Amino acid sequence: MMGRQDDSARRVYRGVWAAMARWFKVPEAPPTLSSFAGDPIESFRPSRGFLDYLKFQFWLRLLAVDIGLIVLWIVVVVNEPTLGVVLAPLFVVAIVAPDILAYFALHLRYDTTWYVMSSRSIRLRRGIWVIRETTITFENVQNVEFKQGPLQRHFGIANLIVQTAGGGGGGGGGHPQQQQTSEHTGLIEGIAEAERIRDVIMNRMRQSRRAGLGDEQPASAGSATGPAWTPAHLKALREILRGVRGVRS
Repeated sequence: MMGRQDDSARRVYRGVWAAMARWFKVPEAPPTLSSFAGDPIESFRPSRGFLDYLKFQFWLRLLAVDIGLIVLWIVVVVNEPTLGVVLAPLFVVAIVAPDILAYFALHLRYDTTWYVMSSRSIRLRRGIWVIRETTITFENVQNVEFKQGPLQRHFGIANLIVQTAGGGGGGGGGHPQQQQTSEHTGLIEGIAEAERIRDVIMNRMRQSRRAGLGDEQPASAGSATGPAWTPAHLKALREILRGVRGVRS
């Protein structure tokens, strides 16, 4: 029975999601990220555990409100039975309506969050009413902070806070959602492979710095051991060599 109800809820949600995607022109596919030929692109989104985590937090808060409404309705029934019967439908709506709204809101938040990573940068997208995309090049990354509370550990997820140049490294106790809004940080939230993603970002950050990479230059085969020789460097060396030969002659 519960399985059929869940299937029905999912079908209703998919219909609402399709309608909202059309109205607000929300792309269902992950964002694109420019890359060079052969450059691997990894697209991922928060873990399903993140959706369960959001729902659990919401139900926990809503439980206190529901208990308060039920107690209030009992008080009304005890003192004014007729009024209690009249107000019963309103109390039912007040208790049930937030559950329905939360189901759609939390699923929409999950379905509109994407992360796309190449060898040079990572792009973060979230939002349905206002779509926000942030691109961070690994060359500008200063630190990647791993955050996981007890409840997140229970659901097998964690957050990564990518700090870029000028973002300050303090790890101060700001809320992740507040840090997300900074121009110098990017929030990767609710992912199951947070440690692996963190290590990938840090490795690519180090590779970019060793190679002196920018946004428009691919990594060369020799970039792992030192800076690449450019045509300008070779031209300067030839001029120096000609000058040395001229002095000897």
